[in-house]
Amino acid sequence: MIPPVEVSPLIKFGRYSALLIGIVYGKKRYDYLKPIAEEERRIEAEEKKKREEMERIARALAEANEDSILK
Repeated sequence: MIPPVEVSPLIKFGRYSALLIGIVYGKKRYDYLKPIAEEERRIEAEEKKKREEMERIARALAEANEDSILK
């Protein structure tokens, strides 16, 4: 088996620099998007509560109409 080729220090530096820049960029991007996603989840939860309440009212009205003695 042949021994591995010695990698240039410049290439090593470039690889690790790109890796660190990617990590820093990812962290900054995550910190930027996290509050936006939290707000969207909060709004979705509020809409879900409203939708469930409307469905509950609609079921109650439908049930009240079914139980009418004026059939």
